Amino acid sequence: MEFLLDTHAFLWYLLGDSNLSSTAKEAIDTKTDLYLSIASLWEISIKINVGKLQLNRQFEDLPQELEYINAQILPITFQDTEIYTGLPLHHRDPFDRILVAQVMNHSLVLISRDEAFDAYPIQRLW
Repeated sequence: MEFLLDTHAFLWYLLGDSNLSSTAKEAIDTKTDLYLSIASLWEISIKINVGKLQLNRQFEDLPQELEYINAQILPITFQDTEIYTGLPLHHRDPFDRILVAQVMNHSLVLISRDEAFDAYPIQRLW
């Protein structure tokens, strides 16, 4: 099984946050078949820039953190954006909607606490 990390799941794992479920932590700990969308890195950088997020490490260190958990950065493809255009508006957040499109396009399981994703025909692990 291959997994796409929602932004909060990745951050909570890095920060050792107790909000991360034990099931999600176990999936990440396996260090196999993990992806983080480039959209999540964009979201993190935006939130740092506007003061809504502080990390206990430098943003520039995130590639090493991804390497440590053996996660690959998933680029946004044209096919992802094609799927995005046809998604119903169950979820209004554009970052979350591109994650849905990527999960659908690449047959991934989304690791996320957000139950709003359940309205889409995808698998979610939490």
